[in-house]
Amino acid sequence: MKKIVWAGALCVLAVSVFAQEDIKGRPAGFQTQDGWSIAAVYQPAEPEQKTVLLLHDISKSRADFASFSEKLVEKGLGYLALDLRGHGQSTNKGGYASFAKEGVDNDYNKMTRDVNAAMDYLKGKGVPEEEVIFVGVGMGANVAAKAASLWPSVAAIALLTPVTNFRDILPIPSLRLYKGDVFIAAAADDKKTFLEASVMRNVAFLSSGEGHVTFATAYDKKAHELLDKWTSAELLQWLQIPQKPELKPDVVEPEQDPYQGAYEDVLPSATEEALVPSVLE
Repeated sequence: MKKIVWAGALCVLAVSVFAQEDIKGRPAGFQTQDGWSIAAVYQPAEPEQKTVLLLHDISKSRADFASFSEKLVEKGLGYLALDLRGHGQSTNKGGYASFAKEGVDNDYNKMTRDVNAAMDYLKGKGVPEEEVIFVGVGMGANVAAKAASLWPSVAAIALLTPVTNFRDILPIPSLRLYKGDVFIAAAADDKKTFLEASVMRNVAFLSSGEGHVTFATAYDKKAHELLDKWTSAELLQWLQIPQKPELKPDVVEPEQDPYQGAYEDVLPSATEEALVPSVLE
């Protein structure tokens, strides 16, 4: 009997801790095409502001955006934070530990269907595709990049510590197609991740063009820790102005001659010419 009571107390404690860590907003939920029940939290944007679709890393949940989401609200930005399939409260068909790690049709790749359902939810709230920005962290960065190929009109995408291959989610083919503004962040202490993020920056640059790609670096940390410790301020600024302003050449005023107009060239008179003999004579 004591064991049952103790187990029940642990369950209550776990629920209360999760509730304290959950991000603020309106509880939301929707179904994917393949039957997953996706739990989310929705915070409407203020007028004329964008809405951010938050996609977390593997083994994390929407609650890991708690600190960043508060900063979004301060700026008037809205957000829809998901528990991707197999994570958080989106486990009606199992947990991510049972997902196949390989295959272009595994459940990691099918997380783009979670994004599709989220975009349909936002559309129902009157938020057009052009007013949405994807922000993905770790695994969520790869999901965000791949989803951008399905939603090419989203305003921008931000990828924090993306890799060239996560559980066969491949972001580079999508970055070759996406023409919008791109933010990529990676820390220099992990050379492999930093190099792969740099490659993706170059791919995005070739696709989107100059002024449309921002690359942020830091000393260390990955994914959510990178966001909270180093990158949140820069990312917030980018979310409001994702496209770098066109640089115009400086206009240099011609140097003014202080004596300009003070004198004029005057041809010699006939009398002066008569007094100076010609060198040809």
